[in-house]
Amino acid sequence: MANILRAVQVVKMVQAVRELQQLREDLNLASERRWWVRPSNQTRSSEGFFETAYPLMRREDPEYFFKCTRMSPRVFDILLDRIKHRLRKYSIREPIKPACRLFLTLMYLAHGSSVFEISRLFRMGVTTVREVTQEVTKVLWDELHETFMPEVTEDKWKQCSDEFETKWNLPHCCAAVDGKHIPIRCPPNSGSLYFNYKKQHSIVLMGMCDANYNFVAVDVGAYGGNADSSVFSSSEFGRRLLQGRLGLPQATALPNGQLMPYFIVGDAAFPLKTNLMRPYPGRNLPAVQEHFNYRLSRARRVIENAFGILVSRWRILLSPLYLHPEAADNLVKATLVLHNFVKATNETQYAPPGYTDQIGSHGEIIVPGDWRLTAEPLNSVENNFVQRGNNAPRSAYEVRDSLAQYLFANNILL
Repeated sequence: MANILRAVQVVKMVQAVRELQQLREDLNLASERRWWVRPSNQTRSSEGFFETAYPLMRREDPEYFFKCTRMSPRVFDILLDRIKHRLRKYSIREPIKPACRLFLTLMYLAHGSSVFEISRLFRMGVTTVREVTQEVTKVLWDELHETFMPEVTEDKWKQCSDEFETKWNLPHCCAAVDGKHIPIRCPPNSGSLYFNYKKQHSIVLMGMCDANYNFVAVDVGAYGGNADSSVFSSSEFGRRLLQGRLGLPQATALPNGQLMPYFIVGDAAFPLKTNLMRPYPGRNLPAVQEHFNYRLSRARRVIENAFGILVSRWRILLSPLYLHPEAADNLVKATLVLHNFVKATNETQYAPPGYTDQIGSHGEIIVPGDWRLTAEPLNSVENNFVQRGNNAPRSAYEVRDSLAQYLFANNILL
């Protein structure tokens, strides 16, 4: 009996040793890679787009460099100097240079190429490209927004109002607001949260711009299908505006002595408030109201053209973003702050004369802007998505009527 027990113990020990050996083999196989660098990427130093085309374009073809990155080599260097401390990596292997990280990301944003296409062009792994683009887009917003999209002060609002009056003949107007759908891939386990009225999944971009097509405030990331709440009133700048905490200047007198508050202009989707003007509803309106709608339409064209410039220069926004919502939010914010940055440093090339619409006195498009040749406008958010009801106070109606009377008495000649 003792011999039998001893034999059983030996068999169990042998089985345990074999199982341990198999486990070690499985662990070794799991930890081993097929290759450290994929064979098709091993020629990066001699065939990669950054290593071959980047220095050549900088030296001899700045026009093509602009087409690739939406900025000149000089502006690229300014941008790189601002963010390169966040893009440096330290590794036993030679890390990807900050200039390459930025160049790759700008091309990805400018042309809407897939991550796979970029990886083949730059001779990098798909995962590497995805990580680089997501990191750089976040860095761009973090490092640039305080300078190129800061919180607007009262003095800045007054400057914006002066520019709107000079360029668009609408006194006391500080900005134009609108909302757009940014298409994305359906996030996992999201149900219908992102499914919008256009039968696509999206996040919402709500933005305000000044008279020169610069974005002054943005809110990104609301559910594209959440029609049960007001995107505008739930956004940070929307809440501040509706609560009178946006920092707009105190009401001052128009040239005729009439006291008039400063305001933002929006389309019919937005609520009417003393500091938020929308057009009169309906058709066959009295001449005063119809004229008011014309003048308001001229000012609202500014935000339409701001979004038009944005999507024509950063075409990644025209196709569904195959990203998780947080990464998609960072990407959209990066394009917005890049829009302001490049306009501030290289506007003659980024948005030259003729790139935006030429607008008539009735708010109609006389000559379409060049941006329309390269991009379709983004889908606007629907009316019941921006606001729930429009319980405008009597004071808001009175302000709109007073402004309409003033504009009708002071018509513009173009």
